[in-house]
Amino acid sequence: MPVRLLSLLILAALLTTTPAAHAQKKADRREIAQLQADITYLASDELEGRRTGTKGEAIAADYIVKQYKDASILPYKGEYYYPFHFTYGKEISGATQVRVGIASLRVPEDAFPLAFSANKRVTGDVLPDVMEQGNIALVALYTDATNADDPHFDAEKVMNEKAKEMEKQGATGVVFYDSYGSKWEPSFNKHSEYEPLGIPVVYMSNAAYRKYIFGNEKSIPIDLNILINRSERTASNLAAYIDNGAKYTVIIGAHYDHLGYGEDGNSLFANAVKEHQIHHGADDNASGTAAVLQIAKWVKSKKLKHYNYLFINFTGEELGLYGSKAFVKDQNIDSARIAYMMNLDMVGRLNDSTHALTLGGVGTSPVWEKVVSMGGEDFKLVIDSSGVGPSDHTSFYNAGIPVLFFFTGTHKDYHKPSDKPELINYPGEVQVIKYATKVLAMMDKEPAKPAYLVTKQKTIGKSSFKVTLGIMPDYTFETGGVRVDGVSDNRPAIKAGIKQGDIITQLGDNKINGMQSYMDALGKFSPGDKTKVTVTRDGKVLVLPIELNK
Repeated sequence: MPVRLLSLLILAALLTTTPAAHAQKKADRREIAQLQADITYLASDELEGRRTGTKGEAIAADYIVKQYKDASILPYKGEYYYPFHFTYGKEISGATQVRVGIASLRVPEDAFPLAFSANKRVTGDVLPDVMEQGNIALVALYTDATNADDPHFDAEKVMNEKAKEMEKQGATGVVFYDSYGSKWEPSFNKHSEYEPLGIPVVYMSNAAYRKYIFGNEKSIPIDLNILINRSERTASNLAAYIDNGAKYTVIIGAHYDHLGYGEDGNSLFANAVKEHQIHHGADDNASGTAAVLQIAKWVKSKKLKHYNYLFINFTGEELGLYGSKAFVKDQNIDSARIAYMMNLDMVGRLNDSTHALTLGGVGTSPVWEKVVSMGGEDFKLVIDSSGVGPSDHTSFYNAGIPVLFFFTGTHKDYHKPSDKPELINYPGEVQVIKYATKVLAMMDKEPAKPAYLVTKQKTIGKSSFKVTLGIMPDYTFETGGVRVDGVSDNRPAIKAGIKQGDIITQLGDNKINGMQSYMDALGKFSPGDKTKVTVTRDGKVLVLPIELNK
């Protein structure tokens, strides 16, 4: 194309650009700059991956609260910080001791208790692989070199099954040892799903075995003093509020926690903890956090008046929605007073080619049909009708609140240290935010409470199970039984009268102490079997007839 003609075309384009368009581009640039500033700081090395309950997460919280203060958005009920205490997994107490002869073994380097071990002290004089009723059993973990060299050998499962059998035979404790020097030696599993046994169970390393056991033909004195504690943490949700004196409130939220160095076992990066690499979490979920801050400022500037607006930044999402569950429970969130909940999680990697945006929760209210048609103008929408998903909106859906979930999709950097700010599609995130604000503006014009619909959802169970109850269990519940977080429509649980909040303690003749025994119990039934399920509800024990089906 001739240079002169090209120049004329450019000039014509500039002349036809309206002042409003210029202003919009300027506003977009400002928003992009703010998103870059927020995400870059939240995903910086200084915050060390914002792991729940850590200093880095607390620094992130202070930064977020400062943004609300600078925007003159007031705290919710007079407080920006909403701390909650929770139990996450197990840990070996420093009081734990394992003695062989006169030697005190290093814990956990030389030996450590299994997570399903009883908290108890036992002593005995034992010989390797000689089982004496009423004494400690000293047992080889690997029966041959093939087991020891197999990276898929499930050591914890094998030790749990063997220890159960030893307990039945009268053993007072079990010490497993590695006589082969496997390079796949087990470690303490703080998130073990195996329920506690009645006897102490310990694993001894190959180095300790060779030093204290190998070649010993006489009985060996062993003293086990085991104490395993629950791992306790405290973290804070954050909440800011625009009070318009309206009848209903809209909740807009995003989680701000991430994986730290991957210490909680949820990294997808090989050797994450060993290499001590920060998981930056720019998309997951500094992007959603930054989006909520921008939306909060937008709501205030546009003076949306027909709803109240509650902005929540959750923590503990990466551990299992701990923060959003705590907020719903601790703040007595009343579904009769909440219009709907909007959740933004991983909204920073919009693909410029496909323009695909997942919209979740669409089936939780009939009003979302308008939202879908409106979004189709700018995105290729991937519709997920379910109110249940892997993010915080699930906690509000289970509380009877319509939800809407924005998500630009997973990618190769998901849950890896490489999820960094420079990979965020900032113009794309601005587009997602604009879509969210269009929804808010549309809904504010007709400030009714949207109808709530129950949607189909996934239920617990392995594909090999012939039956399910049709419940969503509360994975944060660790005090005996399985607590029901949600029930699926037209499934065995709801037909039997099981409700959200019930604690299932028995199915048929099978006692339910936790998730493992719950799944074990399900495996014993076939479709059409009729039995009884025992639940605790508000402190009362109820026995309900139930017919089991897939």
